[in-house]
Amino acid sequence: MNDMDDENGAPAPADEHARLKRLATNASVAVGATLAVAKLAAWLLTDSVTILSSLLDSIVDVIASLVLFWTVRHALRPPDRSHRYGHGKAEPLGALAQAAFIGGSGIVLIVQAAGRFINPVPLTATGIGIGVMVCSIAMTFGLVMFQRYVIRRTGSLAIGADQLHYAGDLLVNLAVIATLLAYQATGAAWLDSLAAAGIAGYLLFNAAKIGRGSFDVLMDKELSREDRKRIREIVIGVEGAEGLHDLRTRSSGTVPFIELHLEVDGALTVQAAHDIADAVEDALREFYPSAEIILHQEPAGLDDHRLDRVIAKGRA
Repeated sequence: MNDMDDENGAPAPADEHARLKRLATNASVAVGATLAVAKLAAWLLTDSVTILSSLLDSIVDVIASLVLFWTVRHALRPPDRSHRYGHGKAEPLGALAQAAFIGGSGIVLIVQAAGRFINPVPLTATGIGIGVMVCSIAMTFGLVMFQRYVIRRTGSLAIGADQLHYAGDLLVNLAVIATLLAYQATGAAWLDSLAAAGIAGYLLFNAAKIGRGSFDVLMDKELSREDRKRIREIVIGVEGAEGLHDLRTRSSGTVPFIELHLEVDGALTVQAAHDIADAVEDALREFYPSAEIILHQEPAGLDDHRLDRVIAKGRA
């Protein structure tokens, strides 16, 4: 989980992160609101449950984008007396709320699709519906590309969840167009309900994926195995570091937390041990510039209570 870099390899500064996140949230709200109004008009004209599915998706987009708007701004607040670790976990909370909205819209859509499958209704003004969906694809694609750029620069979990949903919207909108074209060619109204049910399943899948990722962050899940391996290699590679144990990692929004017990020669002075710890911290910051790093120095070979042993015993 390295911090996001710019095109030249240098870490993007914090104020640039904040600016990009604000731009992304503003764009998300604007695009979502515009598409919701356009699809509402298209649904009223066509009476298509497939367009209704896309409309519900856009309404959820607007609600989720407003949640994103609030959570990203809250997450950008600096640490204070009551939140000394910062406010980064507002982002996964926002993403979890997005998952709930997406899942709810999927359930509503399944109910609507089932009703229309039992009692099919002929569609009208399908040409207008297709035109609205084509415009929707163009606007959504532009937003997704911008969000992808912001995620690459900032690593924002909340914007990542929003981008995943809008990327799914591209497939949803294509499915709507395909369904309307198929109806024009065959007149089979049941295709409308079938496509809506498929879109509902896709929404539920996305909701589960976003929710699982957000839950992992809120529950302080460790960084990836690759990250933990890299951290160990960096520490051992510093001159004077004889080992480490009780490595603990987690992330709070986009800020990784790294905590470990650093083993050094017990005969060293406090100042010398401190210098080695500083060198380890500097080496870690080359790969994790925004990380919060906590090091506890111990004499190498000291037999004390260790979290590693507690975890190993729990697995036995």
